[in-house]
Amino acid sequence: MPSKGFENTAPPSRPVGDRLLTLLKTRGAQSASELGRHIGSSSENARQQLIKLAAEGLVEARPERQGVGRPTAVWRLTDAGHQRFPDAHAELTVQLIDSVRETLGASALERLVNAREQETLATYRAELKGLNSLRERVARLAELRAREGYMAEWRESEDGSLLFIENHCPICAAAKACKGFCSAELNVFRAVLGSEVQVSRTEHILAGERRCTYRIEPKQQKD
Repeated sequence: MPSKGFENTAPPSRPVGDRLLTLLKTRGAQSASELGRHIGSSSENARQQLIKLAAEGLVEARPERQGVGRPTAVWRLTDAGHQRFPDAHAELTVQLIDSVRETLGASALERLVNAREQETLATYRAELKGLNSLRERVARLAELRAREGYMAEWRESEDGSLLFIENHCPICAAAKACKGFCSAELNVFRAVLGSEVQVSRTEHILAGERRCTYRIEPKQQKD
């Protein structure tokens, strides 16, 4: 099943450290040997690069037991590592949200979020127009969100449902300041993917997960 995988599309000329950070961002915690395979290098070379990144405070290793034998060092991004990925104009955005809420009231902020939701919905509907299959619509949506900085991808799960994944949130600071952005995002996804499917968020960055994941499956027919 095709998917949008960032480790496959990253130019090989990118510095190894940047490629490792992107892999940890998009694929989660991994061992040095796994990371080495992804970048076409040895586990020792990947480990040396990871040690350099750890010295900068961007990654850290934690021992995890994988079967019998000694625990394996599994590498993951630190908070500083996550911050290497852009959060679009975070400080200014939060200040504006706070100003609107304090000056004009919560209802005005809600109207702004709703207006943004409707604009996004209109744009996505135009982009998905003419795509009849669910997989085509999900794939196009992933392309749109990837261009917007969400590091989006999709894949089919073992039970046949589709998973839509956003490995990064470029408006995370704004979403923390105003939870309406996340609700609006889910509403847009449900609207553009069609009334015949059910879209549910199963992982959420704001809940402490490393990514946002949405399960997409046909709605169950009522008896």
